[in-house]
Amino acid sequence: MSTTAPKQFHWRGLRVPYIAPWSAEHTLPGEIVRLVGVGGTGIGYADEQPHDRRSGILWTRQSLVRGTGTPDLAAMHSLRQRQAVTHMLCGVCGASAFDSDYARWGERHLYVARAAQGQPIAEGERTVMAPVCQPCAVESVTGCPHLRKGWTAALVSHVQDWGVAGLTLDPRTLEPLPQPKKGLHMVANDDPAERWTIAMQMVTTLHRVTPVELSDLALSS
Repeated sequence: MSTTAPKQFHWRGLRVPYIAPWSAEHTLPGEIVRLVGVGGTGIGYADEQPHDRRSGILWTRQSLVRGTGTPDLAAMHSLRQRQAVTHMLCGVCGASAFDSDYARWGERHLYVARAAQGQPIAEGERTVMAPVCQPCAVESVTGCPHLRKGWTAALVSHVQDWGVAGLTLDPRTLEPLPQPKKGLHMVANDDPAERWTIAMQMVTTLHRVTPVELSDLALSS
């Protein structure tokens, strides 16, 4: 895969992360109905198209007009988040994270996460974050208002598909179930709740995790 980054956008002096949604990228309407399919009963769109599902899971519909309107730096665009996590793209610039640093770090990817209390990234931790390249990581922790409150970084050898985060509906009423404090339900692969969930983000687990300081990575470049 090419390491070339897609077009970059800036807002109020900050680079807007590739996975951030813009105000013009609306959630698209779609009537949710009960369907009977392979494996049992679940939800689907009344006018469902093949691209509405991935691995059998229904995904939210969101328009694609990156760079139009105002960015939401605290949120993620459903498709770009999934692309970044699936193909290991830097969540900030959108270029492939299989770069020269990945090779130099012993085929490990860099992850940066908010950590207001200084809690490090844990072995086996579930996350919706994409990897990040070293220059974008340094830029993020100094410029991103959310990371400036506290952050942690780690090199990760293995990233495993765990499930999805989204909106889970009541199988009887098709009304949304009460949401957890973090806002989205996390549903593991092969959990029966998958059939009643509108996925909005892909979730992975991080393995063989080594906490690092970004300053040390910069010095070793």
